[in-house]
Amino acid sequence: MKGVVLAAGMGTRLYPVTKVVPKPLLPIANRPTLDYAFDRLKECAITDVCIVVGSNRDAIESFLGDGSSRGIQITYAVQDEPKGLAHAVACSREAVGEEDFLLYLGDAIYENPIEPYVRQYLDSGCGNLNLVKRVEDPRRFGVATLEGDRMVKLVEKPEVPESDWAMAGMYIFSAAVWPMIERLSPSARGEYEISDAIQMMIESGQDVRAGKYVGEWFDTGTLESYLATSRFISGGKCLIADGAEVRAELGEHVIVGERASVEAPSVTDSVILPGSRVRASGTVSGCLIGGDVTLTGLVNGRVVYGDLE
Repeated sequence: MKGVVLAAGMGTRLYPVTKVVPKPLLPIANRPTLDYAFDRLKECAITDVCIVVGSNRDAIESFLGDGSSRGIQITYAVQDEPKGLAHAVACSREAVGEEDFLLYLGDAIYENPIEPYVRQYLDSGCGNLNLVKRVEDPRRFGVATLEGDRMVKLVEKPEVPESDWAMAGMYIFSAAVWPMIERLSPSARGEYEISDAIQMMIESGQDVRAGKYVGEWFDTGTLESYLATSRFISGGKCLIADGAEVRAELGEHVIVGERASVEAPSVTDSVILPGSRVRASGTVSGCLIGGDVTLTGLVNGRVVYGDLE
């Protein structure tokens, strides 16, 4: 089985930091986000990984290389335009060939291993298995209707959900998905939806299963979710990397990257990126900060990178 990791997103909700640091490389507890994906794939004995990149290709390829330093073999596929998850998956087809593959969203973080769901897929002999998790408000997600562990219907972001089982960012496919992707038309929002391809598999009589995930699951796409992920992975501790200098009273949940310097009255619930120089005249709280920056007054709930807007 091969791995496909989607990492082409621009991370616009974390601008301006992601104008400089690609979202898949943003550190979580002082490790690049993608390293957590690689950890989970290696737990499943998946070491042949295709990373789908976009305009961030040079930065990601320069950082990760061929993957050997991380115990994996990386190939790269390029998604030239952001046309949806199914379009991104289609970009990986040459690398994947006719093999089964595990699709992993590059900004997803899971508390628990996903290896049991790979075993469920292999044991069932199904054509597709999708990780699902019960959520309070499923309207923001693809929503699955289940009969036992069989998925009988999938609707993307429904106004009136038929269940509380939300798609949770990990999918396992056989080669049976490729004809479905080829037949897709753009959705109402102009994207090629992987949920539509899965629904087509269901309607064509394919055996589509659900892996019912129990545990914390995060994405890192917004400041709120990024900081929540950071708090969880760090265990709430302050983490000060090697070579960092901090002259500030530190509250809870502060991460300071390598060679960064921070001078402020106090810092709490914030991440300072590696190599940054931060000078603040007031309290810094709930922020993601990078570059060389001087801040005045109370700074709360902001994403800042130097003087970029």
